[in-house]
Amino acid sequence: MKKLTRQDLYDILYGCTILGTGGGGRLENGISLIDKALEAGKEFILVDLNEVPDDALIACPYYCGSISPITPEEETKYATLPRIDEEPALRAFKILEEYKGQKFYGTISTELGGANTAVAFYVAAMMGIYIIDGDPAGRSVPELQHSTFFINKIPITPMAVVNEFGDAVIVKEVVDDFRAEALVRAMAVVSKNHVGVADHLAKGRELKNAVIPGAITYALKIGKAYRKAKEENLDLAQEIAKEGNGYVIFRGIIKDLKWEDKDGFTIGETYIEGDREFEGSEYKIWFKNENIISWRNGKIDVTVPDLICMVADDVKEPVTNPNFGPGLRVSVIGLPAPKEWRTEEGLRVFGPKHFGFDIEYRPIETMF
Repeated sequence: MKKLTRQDLYDILYGCTILGTGGGGRLENGISLIDKALEAGKEFILVDLNEVPDDALIACPYYCGSISPITPEEETKYATLPRIDEEPALRAFKILEEYKGQKFYGTISTELGGANTAVAFYVAAMMGIYIIDGDPAGRSVPELQHSTFFINKIPITPMAVVNEFGDAVIVKEVVDDFRAEALVRAMAVVSKNHVGVADHLAKGRELKNAVIPGAITYALKIGKAYRKAKEENLDLAQEIAKEGNGYVIFRGIIKDLKWEDKDGFTIGETYIEGDREFEGSEYKIWFKNENIISWRNGKIDVTVPDLICMVADDVKEPVTNPNFGPGLRVSVIGLPAPKEWRTEEGLRVFGPKHFGFDIEYRPIETMF
C-alpha cells in the first residue's frame, strides 16, 4: 500500500499518456482532475493486487467517446440542456454502488491513458477508497471489449452510464461486450461524444487472474524515465524505449494529418516524413482513437496489440490524437504488448484482423 505524492501522480499520468498510444484522453484533463482532488484534501492510495481482500468489490470508472474536439455546430445542439455539477464518471460510480447496495473497496482503471487513468484515481480519491495497481488493457484501447476482463469472462454488467446533462442509465444485462460497446457508444454520440461509465464490478479474487498486475507501477516507471530524460536533456524517445524494452522505430516531421469523427470514434491517418537517421523514408500510422497499425515506406511495420507511441522532440511532450499538426518534429516508439494480448484469444479480440486488416501479427521484438 502506497500513498501517492503529487509527483508520483504526475509521473503516472505522463507515463499513461505515452502508453496511451495517442488515445486515453487529454493529459491536461487528467492533471486537472488530480489537482481538483488534491485541492479538496483528498488522498490517493495505491494497493497491490495481492493486498486486495478476496471479497472486496472493485469497479472501473472511465469516460467513453470520441477524442476529437466538438465543433461549434455540434455545441449548439446541447445549448438548452442543463449541466450537472459533478463528474459524470463519479456519478456513474455512485449509482452503480447504490444499485449494488454495498460499499466498494476501490477502483481500477479501464485503460492506461492520460485522462482515463486519472478518472479512476479521481473517483477513488473522492470516494475515500483505494486504487488498484492493475489494468485490463496495459495501454489505451478504442473499444469496450478490448479488455482482459473480456478475455477472462468477467461480466461488463451491471454498468452505469451518465452524461454531463444528468441522463443516467443502469444496464443490467447485455448480450456480450461487443453489444455493450455499441450501446454505450450510441449514448456517447448523443451526449457530446462523452459519457461517464462505471462497469466490470468484480471481487478481489476475480481480479487477481483477470487483469494485468502492476500496470500502474509500470506507468510510473515510464513516467519517471520521461521526466528524467526531459530534465537532463537526454534523447526522450531513446530513454522511454529503453525503460519499456522497446525501440525507436521512426523519427521525422509530421507531413499531414487526416481524421474524422465517425460513430463515436476519432479515425484517421498520420503521415511522417523521415529525418535524421530515417531521412528519405516515410511513415504512416492509422488510428482509431489509438495508434493501431503503421507502415514504413508502404510496408506493414508495427501493429496492435504492440504499442505505437509518439513524442514531440522539440517540446518534449507525448503526442495524442488528433491534437497536433504538420511541421511537428516527432519520434515514434514501439513497445511490446503485455503478454495477455499475445494469446490466441487476445489477438482475436485485439489483433489487426479485428480492425479489418488481413494482416498476421508479428511481435515487435522479431522485427528490430
